[in-house]
This record gives sequence, structure tokens and C-alpha cells, in this order.
Amino acid sequence: QVQLVESGGGLVQAGGSLRLSCAVSGRIFSINDMGWHRQAPGNQRELVASITRGGNTNYADSVKGRFTISRDNGKNTVYLQMNSLKIEDTAIYYCNMGIWRITGNYEDYWGQGTQVTVSS
Repeated sequence: QVQLVESGGGLVQAGGSLRLSCAVSGRIFSINDMGWHRQAPGNQRELVASITRGGNTNYADSVKGRFTISRDNGKNTVYLQMNSLKIEDTAIYYCNMGIWRITGNYEDYWGQGTQVTVSS
């Protein structure tokens, strides 16, 4: 059974920082793209940042210069460092990975979500 396990969410004041982590649980062959999405109440889920296996990154305009996505291929883990947090960053954050399983199948996996709340 392959799962993505997220950690690092919580409550922080505006201007503060949080670091999210998402690790693969279970045996896999390799991982292609990794990403973080978020969904605020009443809003659609949106892409926050993504990173390819080679390290190329992409960010939503709203987080450019404040958030940094990184990955550790040896640990099958993706991180999201969030600095200068704003109240509008409040949302449930979900990690996402495209994974090649040892069975040879390619599947898209999602984490369970972690709440990030930014207060004034």
C-alpha cells in the first residue's frame, strides 16, 4: 500500500513561517513530478508549487518569492518552506506525486491534507 504522509501544518501569525513535509510510505520504483496544492473554504483546489524530478520548479504567482518547494529523491519526500505568510494563505494543503510503482503501474497520489491557518 502506497500512501503520502504529510506533516508540518499548524497555526502561525501573519509574517511567520511554516515548513510542510510529505513522504511516501510503501515500496515504489520512482517518482516523477511532486507538488503542493491548497484549498480554502469556498474555493477550488489550486496549485501552489511543483517540482520535476530534475529540480525544475513552478510557483503560483501569489506565492512567488515567499514559498520554496524542494525534494529529496533519496527520501522520497517533498517540502514546502512557507515564509512571510499571509492570512490569505490559510487553507488545507495537499501534496501530490506521480509515482511509478514496483508493479510497473504509474499512478497519481495525494496526501491526506494538512491545515495551515494564518492569524492576524
